[in-house]
Amino acid sequence: MALIATCATTAFAADPKPDAVVKTKSIEARIFLDEKIKADAALAADCLTEGKKWLDKNAAEAAAARKQDPQFFKDGGWDFERKYSIRSVVADRYVSVLRNDYMDTHGAHPNSDVNTILWDKTVNKRISIRPFFTETADGGPTMKALVKAVIASLKAEKKKRDTSETATEEWFKGVEPTLLKIGAVTLAPSTEAGKSSGLTFHYPPYAVGPYAEGEYVAFVPWETLKPYLTAEGARLFGGARPKGDAEAQ
Repeated sequence: MALIATCATTAFAADPKPDAVVKTKSIEARIFLDEKIKADAALAADCLTEGKKWLDKNAAEAAAARKQDPQFFKDGGWDFERKYSIRSVVADRYVSVLRNDYMDTHGAHPNSDVNTILWDKTVNKRISIRPFFTETADGGPTMKALVKAVIASLKAEKKKRDTSETATEEWFKGVEPTLLKIGAVTLAPSTEAGKSSGLTFHYPPYAVGPYAEGEYVAFVPWETLKPYLTAEGARLFGGARPKGDAEAQ
């Protein structure tokens, strides 16, 4: 298995070069970092280290699957791709990164996943949203308020998409009042410079609706968060969600 790291400093927008690739008879998988991430050496290194582990893991799984069921590889190997992109930078310190995965294992259809990273530039490491809230206990007041707001946002989005028939407790049961299970979170951009307008929670297909409905993004405005914020949290939030941000997600 060959793992190739490349410097994609001069990539064309229409045909960017991957920042890491693994290519075998069983799989071709790629990692892409956007230009803003590559401009931050520590963040780029962190994403690339994680991404290469993901490549290795899936290459091993593909090789094992090909050995067990070679007939499923007669038309070629699996096709995987991971893209890291910056969603927002708040207070010139907190960087929200979207991590989008594409996976084709020759099933009924390809699958996708979305996750997020919150990066603190002052200490060059990943953090959670915990420091922004006075408490984040499982099932506590903050998490319950967030879940309520997330589900309200998802219901509004489903109504807009004319998919209200899946706006049910059954589909929302995975949105739990804990930091680890409420959803992948980012700081939403704001009309006010250096601020965040609230939190956006990102859900891949199947998470809160059938595959055909695709991804969902729930937005919780900072005004809803206000009663639960620490002094640092209160300093970060303000303004409104920029026009068009919802359509861009």
